[in-house]
Amino acid sequence: MMKKLFFFAIALLWTGFSSFSKTLSLQGEFINPSHRYIQYIGRISHKTPDAIRFNYPGVQIRASFRGTSLKMYAKPMSGFFMVKIDNAAPFKISFNSPSDSIVTLATALNDTVHTVTIMNVIEAFHRQPEFKGFLLDKGKNLVFPPNLPQRKIEFIGNSITCGYGIESVEASDPFTEETENHYYTYAAITARNLHAQHFAIARSGIGIYRNYNGPREGSPDCMPAMYYQTLFNDSSEIWDFSRYIPDVVCINLGTNDTSTPGYDTDRLYNAYLAFHKTVRNNYPKAKIVWLTGCMLHGESLSLVKNTLDRLSNTLHKAGDLEVYRFDMTPQTGELGYGASWHPSLLQQQRMADELTPFLRKLMSWTD
Repeated sequence: MMKKLFFFAIALLWTGFSSFSKTLSLQGEFINPSHRYIQYIGRISHKTPDAIRFNYPGVQIRASFRGTSLKMYAKPMSGFFMVKIDNAAPFKISFNSPSDSIVTLATALNDTVHTVTIMNVIEAFHRQPEFKGFLLDKGKNLVFPPNLPQRKIEFIGNSITCGYGIESVEASDPFTEETENHYYTYAAITARNLHAQHFAIARSGIGIYRNYNGPREGSPDCMPAMYYQTLFNDSSEIWDFSRYIPDVVCINLGTNDTSTPGYDTDRLYNAYLAFHKTVRNNYPKAKIVWLTGCMLHGESLSLVKNTLDRLSNTLHKAGDLEVYRFDMTPQTGELGYGASWHPSLLQQQRMADELTPFLRKLMSWTD
């Protein structure tokens, strides 16, 4: 009976919340997602301020609060998140059933100020997550949060950047959302190593012109077609690139284009060139690093490397000197595999160990 009263109370209180908190009967203090002290990193939609929407991996929600407990309110079936409170170890939560709308993130904390960071860790375009706010102890509220890191990185990529299969230990395992976790990817680890914010624009199977096993002439939903959208696979809202200006953009695309026979090398090069111009137009001052991923081998690896080297040389001759190249060490299995032969957690860590010093030197980020 208490559960029914609880959700009835939410229904009564939901409309008309301001950016300040309001008391939620029997449960404490409700904090609206549009509260001015909540920080968001990543592509989020503000169309409905009482329900913040997102579906790219790596989107983060940050806040500082006073009190002994914290609950997160979201649309049921919003998926999987990693949570870090203060300096404690991160842990995983899920909104993974039709009745999951509130999950407890912390109890029995010291009655002082705490900081929480919540990261969406799956590519959630099938789920369309919605963050709907926090519940605090009665009479408590958010406090002014710490400043976000000034350094900014954007990662554009495929399943490797998403974290496909990273929590699996069997290469023969199929894809499941339960074993995907962007938090442990080279992108997220590198950003933490460098004390930087990061955006991830990534989807499994996507290519620069041809998605996995796509037609020779290209796929209509490849990365350049999706890149303008605030929410993946939703053309109704175009992203405002002025909202996040990265210092450096790391692009890891080409694995899916060349993973199966039937690709066109000229189309591949032209797609790289056109997409580079798109990124450059949006970020005139950013350094742009073109990567090869660890899943490339043999002919495909040689082709992508040579094509990206040609791209870099062409752009340098045209006057764009802030174009760089970096190649990940191909995986061999010595560090294990994730699901569907994707990088294991240890392989992702190796990629971060390789990329971190490269970016630190490139950006002169010494601390």
